[in-house]
Amino acid sequence: MSPSALRPAPLPAGPAPDAAQPAALRERLASHIQRRGALVVLVLMVAIASATSDTFPTWSNISSILGNNAFVWLLALGMTFVILTGGIDLSVGSLYALGGVLGAYGAHAGGTWLAIVLPLAVGAVWGSVQGLLVSRAGMAPFIVTLAGLLGARGLLQALTDEGATTYLVPPGSAFRHLGAGTWTPVLIVVALFALGALLLTRTRFGATVTALGGNESAATLMGLPVARTKVLVYVLSATLASAAGALGSARLGSGVTTIGVGYELTAIASVVIGGTLLTGGSGSVGGTASGVLVLAVIHNLIDHYFSQYGSAFTDTVNGAFLAVVVLAQTLLSRTRQTD
Repeated sequence: MSPSALRPAPLPAGPAPDAAQPAALRERLASHIQRRGALVVLVLMVAIASATSDTFPTWSNISSILGNNAFVWLLALGMTFVILTGGIDLSVGSLYALGGVLGAYGAHAGGTWLAIVLPLAVGAVWGSVQGLLVSRAGMAPFIVTLAGLLGARGLLQALTDEGATTYLVPPGSAFRHLGAGTWTPVLIVVALFALGALLLTRTRFGATVTALGGNESAATLMGLPVARTKVLVYVLSATLASAAGALGSARLGSGVTTIGVGYELTAIASVVIGGTLLTGGSGSVGGTASGVLVLAVIHNLIDHYFSQYGSAFTDTVNGAFLAVVVLAQTLLSRTRQTD
């Protein structure tokens, strides 16, 4: 046998380094755009609005933007974890209103501690039931949380005699101070977002949430606690929604039964605009914060420049903007998969 016959066959050549570099660069660019696109858009919008309007960069206007949207941030924070698993939670708007009524009732009947504990406990129980139906019974999150939306709104109507009874927060209550002014609610929200970011990026639970949304079958084969994680994300979402409602009642001084309608759509839009994929597996808490602010600035600018058209124009712009973001996410995902 000749020496040449003993030589191993050459391995198939892989992609040339020069050809692989542009593909890797495109993938990194697509990832950065997806994760930080909302922040870039926010900065551009604020810069343009500040240059073209004398009232936008004023302290009173900035305080109004932050204060009026502080509670929506909490709905979007919980929604981020749910969507990251590939789920959805349509009940948060109704739970927001229910939490407000329970907070006002607790402040009236038992003081500050009951006003805080009661909505949190009800929200946690509500989220547990929804999570168990999704994870253990195998029901679709859309159907489960749609039923939760209707059920929470029905319970709210029952507690208030179909809106005839309005519970008031005592003026001197310490609970009232939690929602007073601008910066107390904003600081609470910032602290919860910081905790949410740490939970998602620095804990086993956060890693499981991301893995579950990326590939549930693979997460199960890896031995990750898939069912428990699903339950926990719905508990987190419902509890934050109820807490947001309680803070809203502290701010308003009463439990308003008509609020929260459509808030679940605003929360979903904020999360998606912030770069979290609706299919799950990719997203960030910081992106969600940027998404909430983008919508808040859009609303503020429309009120300033196009107030004569009312809320219908705002909804139209929001829908168009969300459609553009989802289209961009789809194109970016295809780019990354192709590379």
